[in-house]
Order: sequence, then structure tokens, then C-alpha cells
Amino acid sequence: MTFNIDKTDGAARACTIKTAHSVIQTPIFMPVGTVGAVKSLDATDLKEILNAKIILANTYHMYLRPGSKIVKEFGGLHGFTKFDRSFLTDSGGFQAFSLSKNSKPDEDGIKFKSHIDGSTHYFTPRSVLDTQYELGSDIMMILDDLVALPAEKKRIELSLKRTIKWAKEAIDYHKFKQSKGVGIDQNIFGIIQGGTDFEARKECSKALCDMEFDGLAIGGLSVGESNELMYETVENMMPFVDTNRPRYLMGVGTPEDLVENTARGVDMFDCVMPTRNARNGTLFTSYGKINIKSAKFIHDDDPIDSECECYTCKRYSKGYLNHLFKAKELTFFRLASLHNLHYYLNLMRQMREAILTGKFSEFRREFYAKRGVIVS
Repeated sequence: MTFNIDKTDGAARACTIKTAHSVIQTPIFMPVGTVGAVKSLDATDLKEILNAKIILANTYHMYLRPGSKIVKEFGGLHGFTKFDRSFLTDSGGFQAFSLSKNSKPDEDGIKFKSHIDGSTHYFTPRSVLDTQYELGSDIMMILDDLVALPAEKKRIELSLKRTIKWAKEAIDYHKFKQSKGVGIDQNIFGIIQGGTDFEARKECSKALCDMEFDGLAIGGLSVGESNELMYETVENMMPFVDTNRPRYLMGVGTPEDLVENTARGVDMFDCVMPTRNARNGTLFTSYGKINIKSAKFIHDDDPIDSECECYTCKRYSKGYLNHLFKAKELTFFRLASLHNLHYYLNLMRQMREAILTGKFSEFRREFYAKRGVIVS
């Protein structure tokens, strides 16, 4: 992987990441393809309509079904899904934490029960990498000890101890595997934990920056804290996060979250929000969100967003989409997901252009002005 900072505007960055499968220009939003597919879309939609350069697949789900060995038989995620651009796979630790009522982290890993059949499994720093080697992703995330917020200081300290220990195990194992010819074209990102505790984030950031990770992720946010506290945490820890590696904020978030954290120096984002909201009838526009099931759209012949050039807006009216949603027509999921993901990806392109031209502050003010919010 190569990484270049093309331009900065304040703390905001426009960067270029090159993997074995694609060139990624940041800031970037990664659509979430949890089980090897972005819900209701296929590889053609992602490549030819949305022009997505990188998507995310989930290690936990692919490990349980169909199994990473089966995915490997098909040529890894790229061959299995036919999305031949970049994949990022998370470690699966968050799902082990959130989907299993009986997940139990210890000093060596996380024991959990499958949400599918109740079978017992154990993730370790090495085992999740072994799974990701078989998946063949371009960027692999390490196992970390996630803490729900708010959390007691004692629990955050334990999370830090485990996360740093597991990070060292993971990077050492990855370097060893590469020396044996495994994972040569795969990159590994460390995950910084610490809740909203400044000293904990500082300690974890410094520890992981001393390791040979290809990129650095910020984990453990957007898990119960306020937006303001999330933004403050990111801003406070950025001086301790290496500027010469990609910075990835995991599981975030709303369009406002993307703008605010790009302003603080984050390069990469992912979230299920655009596709999940699409399936529930909530659509993002330049002027805020709309709920397409509202009766006021029954006779509306306008597109979702007059400023949008997406596949859906260029072809269909709000009245038609209102009908599809109420009729429970599956086509709605695709059209709504295409629109919401286009909105997110286009927002990132607009921010990149603003950074490159030195107009990010102006872009941010205009972004909020369209929503009726005045910012300094």
C-alpha cells in the first residue's frame, strides 16, 4: 500500500491510498457489505453506478457463514463477490461483542456464541488475521477490546492493556506470515481505544504509532457518547496519531459526523446508516433528511434531491418511490440505497475538492447553511 497526502486545509486532508486493487482518494466513505454484499446491491451497482473504490466486509459474519475457507476457494472476497476493487475487513470483535449476549473477553481473545446456531467460538489476534488472509482483503483490522460507553476508568484501563497487547501480537504475527509469503499484498491497521478518556487515548495512540501498522483506526466511538464528546475526543487525540498513515474512524456516521471528523483530520469512514436508513424510507438530501413514506410525497413529481445526479434521482420521482415503499416492493431497497450511498460518496468528493482548492471552511459553512444551521 502506498499513501500520499495530496493537500491539507487546516486539519482536513486530501490523500491518495493505493492498494493492490484500487486507487482510493480521501476523504472516503466505505459502503458496508457485511456478508460480502452491500444490502440490495451487487458489484455492478457498486462499480458502474456508484463508482465505489473500496467497500467493507465483516470478518465475524464471513467466518460464520459461509466460512473463510469457502470464500478462499472462490478467489477470496474479490473472486467470490466479483467486486474487484479494494476490500477492508474488520476483525469481527465488535460483532462478537454486540451480537452475542455471552461474549467474554479475556487476556488472550474473545469467546462468543454464534448468533446463527449458538455454537461457541474464540477469536484471538492471530485467528482473526488467519481468517482475513483467507478472505484476501486489502486492509485487515486487528482484534481490539471494545468498551461500550459510558465506562468506568478501571474497564477502560483493562481495554487499553488488552488492546495494546493484542496489537503487538497481531503486527508481529503479520510480519512473520509475510516472511512466509502469506498476506504480501494485504495491509494491517491498528485500532486505538480509550473511550473518551484523554490520557487513555493518548497512551494507546502512542503505543500503536510505535508499531509498524500500515494505517491507524479510531475505535470505540459512536457507541453511546454524545456527538460533541465524540468530536472532542477525535480532536484531542489527533496530535498523537501519525500524520503519515491513513486515519480511519470506525462506524461513523451521519453526514454531519463525516464533515466534522474530516475537519479534524480523519481520512476514512464506514457506517451502515445510509443503507439501513434507505430500507426504512429515510433518504438523505442536500437540505437534510426526508421520510419518503410521508403522505405529502404521494403526488410529488420531483426527484428526491434537486441537486442530486444519482441513478435514482435522474429517473424516478418521490411519488413513485413513495408508492414502492408502501407497496413493499423490493425495488425500493435498491433505488433508495443507490441514492443514499451516492449522497455519501458525493459528499466525500465535494469535501476532497474543497480541501484541494483551500475552501473547506467555506464548504462546511454552506453544508450547514442548507440545513438552516449557522456555524462560525
